[in-house]
Amino acid sequence: MNKKKICFIAQFPPPIHGLSKAVETLYYSNLNAHISEDGEFEFEKIDLTKNKNLFMILFRLLKSNADLFYFTISQTKVGNLRDLIILILLEWKHNKCLIHLHGGYYRQLVDQDMNILQSKINYKVISQLAGVIVLSKSLNYIFDGMITNNKIFTVSNCVDDAYVLPDKRINKKMNSLKHTKKVHILWLSNFIYTKGYSKVLEMAKLEKQRVEKGQAVRFHFHFAGKFFGKKEQQFFEKYIIENKLNNYVSYHGIVTGQQKCKLLEFCNIFILPTRYPNEGQPISILEAMGNAMMIVATNHAGIPDIVKDNFNGILIKENDNIEYVYEKLILFDNKKIEEISRRNRAYYQEQFTQKKYINTMKSIFAQLT
Repeated sequence: MNKKKICFIAQFPPPIHGLSKAVETLYYSNLNAHISEDGEFEFEKIDLTKNKNLFMILFRLLKSNADLFYFTISQTKVGNLRDLIILILLEWKHNKCLIHLHGGYYRQLVDQDMNILQSKINYKVISQLAGVIVLSKSLNYIFDGMITNNKIFTVSNCVDDAYVLPDKRINKKMNSLKHTKKVHILWLSNFIYTKGYSKVLEMAKLEKQRVEKGQAVRFHFHFAGKFFGKKEQQFFEKYIIENKLNNYVSYHGIVTGQQKCKLLEFCNIFILPTRYPNEGQPISILEAMGNAMMIVATNHAGIPDIVKDNFNGILIKENDNIEYVYEKLILFDNKKIEEISRRNRAYYQEQFTQKKYINTMKSIFAQLT
């Protein structure tokens, strides 16, 4: 029996970010007959990251005889123009196409940021698709009125198995929390201003001020990720120097592999006060949950679907200032942090494993091919 062919039109690492990592996890999974003898589909790929030549992309699309095209679309006006050309070509060829939106900005892009003609073309091509995927239920609205509801699928991101500690090490981590006074807080993302790293630096400053008033040290703040520009790096380094935060802040650079695993194991609280416009469902939050951490994050994009205030962490509202968040965080003792961390570990095991993600995508691929 011939296996159905699926062509990935997507971004693959490098660079590593939520979208490219999710694509890589799926493409190299046991669904791929080229990877596993039991693979149910034949995967091929057109890497949009490395191949920026639109004519080459279109040529390869014309040659492909895939049964389904799996396409991770852009959330920029220029990227959308490229996407429209690809989607129109696939429609002309009468190919089935499934798009996967790894973010939450697309609807605003179409309705507010582009001209009427480009917007109308988006509505038309989306209506003709075999299906669309969003990251969480609260993001379903993005495609309301563009495509029928039965063609909107919800697929949560997942955590790569390589970045999840085994139960034995989780229990050791939880036990060590009972015997420490200093709690370690992690911010892990790309250094984009709207990702909120400056807010976390402000919290470190508040911690220093608290200690200077005679209180015991409660938190140490760890940062990891890539600086996308000198401006971000200069701001970060200058803030630490000017506020004398060297004893309260550590920067670990770009972390991958074992270095990343050790940092996730070492830290107890994950913080991401993001208002990044393109945000969807940050994989970094799921990684933190999988490694038994309490979460502090904003009620932004798809985050409220996975973070509930006082249940698995703190959900920062839009009008909450950072002093309020810091004072709220101080009230969580180690016992409460452990309780929430264990709850998040269980939540991950129920909803965000690599296996669950792959099986969900498998069922959608099977339905559409």
